Amino acid sequence: MTLSEAREELKRLEQEEFAYGYAMGSMHYDGSTGAPRDTYIPRGKALSVLSAAAYALSTGERNERILDTLAGHMDELTPAERRIVELRQKDLRELRSIPQEEYVAYRELLNEAHIVWTEAKERDDFASFEPVLQKIIDANRRFAALAAPDTDPYDYCLDRYEEGLTMERCDRFFGVLRDKLVPLIARVGRAEAPDTSMLDVEFPIAAQEKLSGKLMELLGLDPKRCRLGTTEHPFTMDLSKYDVRITTHYYERAFASSMFSVIHEGGHALYELHTADEYAYTGLGGGVSMGVHESQSRFFENIIARSRPFAEMIWPTLTGLCPELGRYTAKEFWRAVNTARPGLIRIEADELTYSLHIMVRYELERAFMHGELEARDLPAAWRELYGKYLGIEVPDDRSGVLQDSHWSGGQIGYFPSYALGSAYGAQLLAKMKETVDVDECVAAGDLSPVSKWLEERIWRHGKLYRPTELMESAMGAPFDAKFYTDYLEAKMAAVYKF
Repeated sequence: MTLSEAREELKRLEQEEFAYGYAMGSMHYDGSTGAPRDTYIPRGKALSVLSAAAYALSTGERNERILDTLAGHMDELTPAERRIVELRQKDLRELRSIPQEEYVAYRELLNEAHIVWTEAKERDDFASFEPVLQKIIDANRRFAALAAPDTDPYDYCLDRYEEGLTMERCDRFFGVLRDKLVPLIARVGRAEAPDTSMLDVEFPIAAQEKLSGKLMELLGLDPKRCRLGTTEHPFTMDLSKYDVRITTHYYERAFASSMFSVIHEGGHALYELHTADEYAYTGLGGGVSMGVHESQSRFFENIIARSRPFAEMIWPTLTGLCPELGRYTAKEFWRAVNTARPGLIRIEADELTYSLHIMVRYELERAFMHGELEARDLPAAWRELYGKYLGIEVPDDRSGVLQDSHWSGGQIGYFPSYALGSAYGAQLLAKMKETVDVDECVAAGDLSPVSKWLEERIWRHGKLYRPTELMESAMGAPFDAKFYTDYLEAKMAAVYKF
């Protein structure tokens, strides 16, 4: 095979892989947002056939011949082509280490697991989810041993979501947060808390749906390429840079929950929708890692949408849709949505205590990937760590170990990305403010300068660069968690009037 033939064959192969991924992703989205309950059975059969075909494409001799030819001409390849070869070689090594029948069975298991988890959470019945979760844990232990026998199994999981991330790096990062934030949380706990009663007002779901539409418009999400659905646990499905689906969950007496989840998932969507056109349908399309992805979603959710200028700007919209809020002020709303107090639910946690929720999950994942815990041990271990880190009692598994969908989706190693992404966002803000008046843009309701800055430095590059390389370039310096702790200290001082 000549170099020219290999290049053309790679394009065809990637388009075929895209088609399978698009089909499977669409089915997963449908299964999570509105498909009748028992349709998971035929959907699982269809997914097993599609995943087997996708596995064969990615591990077959055709792919190997293409990679061998391209690898033999690395000096003649473009930087994008070299990166694609690097990523595909890594994926090929990992996939080939896992027997096809196990890979297909695992995909079927995850399809079933989402339904089992959803029902277990509704009934507060961890026992019904436990055997499925144990199978997922066992599979991930086995896959780690097969794919990376010389690597710690949890390091293998972390690297799948954040290339280069290790327990050593996580321990240093969480150590900084623990040292800086625990005293700050104690100080906040002694201060007079803001009035949060407005967050419990009845905000009709129909009005919240209108609010969601306005928020998506404000973010600049193209409705012709981005759709909002509803689900039990909000998520984003990036089918391609031209088709991104986001979701939320509405509560009549907790409007801020959906409001901020729409903005959070909207941040993910902006990243996917603005990768470079030339990377569409290729291995470089999409965000480079979950840490970088979370830096974007949490940047818009917290740094932008929980800012004082945003509260002032969005307040007329909120009071117009829910007149009962007219009894309050924009400043009171800003203080309410930035109230810091330990709570049970991660996705509703404030910025200050959020990382403690992640530390709980990090420690549990590390333990069960090392065989120190099994699925049956997780509810008790969860309660113990919530008491240790957040000082609160977990009343049931629905608001405890069953609250997140990640483990039912096999996403072991994902959680640390949330905390890392939050910290990335604070350092990005400091760099952005050197050339963009962020507060002025937010106050004017024009986020385009903010988005253009992020698009130029992060979004458009897709997976061309490794996560650390991309972020250091965007931030203009190596990552430093102090930007995040300084940001939180300044915000809490303003909210709590230290």
